Amino acid sequence: MTNPDYFGLTVNLVLLEHGANMDFSAMIKICGISTKETADAVTKEQADMIGFVFFPKSPRHVSVAQAKELVDHVRGKIKIVALTVNMDDAGLKEIVDNIAPDILQLHGSESPERCAYIRETFGVPVMKAFGISSSEDIEALQPYIPHVDRFLLDAKPPKNSDIPGGNGVSFDWKLLQGLKLGKPIMLSGGLSPANVREALAISGVSDVDVSSGVEREKGVKDIELIEAFVREARSVAE
Repeated sequence: MTNPDYFGLTVNLVLLEHGANMDFSAMIKICGISTKETADAVTKEQADMIGFVFFPKSPRHVSVAQAKELVDHVRGKIKIVALTVNMDDAGLKEIVDNIAPDILQLHGSESPERCAYIRETFGVPVMKAFGISSSEDIEALQPYIPHVDRFLLDAKPPKNSDIPGGNGVSFDWKLLQGLKLGKPIMLSGGLSPANVREALAISGVSDVDVSSGVEREKGVKDIELIEAFVREARSVAE
């Protein structure tokens, strides 16, 4: 078992090496919420964003009716994010009309033109998610910069996965060092209470997103892990 003091020392050394230009005011998003109990835990810990997944293949999928009940429960306490995957206009309209999200997270293969259209048509800020594994993937973000409000950078899904995110895998965080897109960047993919501090330190990114890393089993959030994740992410600023 890793000595916690050694782990803390390692993270602090990484912070000294890579953290000089970091903005430590981490913005934290907890995604894949499906119960009032876990929604309450997210708001109690003062996370910044709560994510609801509208993708039937995901174990975290919620219906619009389920999400509306949860959103009504937390409205005003936290920013609401609706995650969709290549959803058509009718589905997006249903979500916007019933949920009124603060952000639409587009986690599919939506083109820059599609992002621009959604942003203009529905009048909701867009956060575009991308799978990252190489510097070429970073370069592919450029055409999206004028058309989105935020970027979420995740690991590419395993070959046997049919969901684009929430797979519990990470990527090389060093790829994000010094990355400037002119829009906020949120790090996702394989994060957990055990590694979020190191991820923030190495990547230089200040915003983080977690889903499977705060679950006791697939699709089932754990309140203690939510608390630990927020605590660890916030501790970087201390």
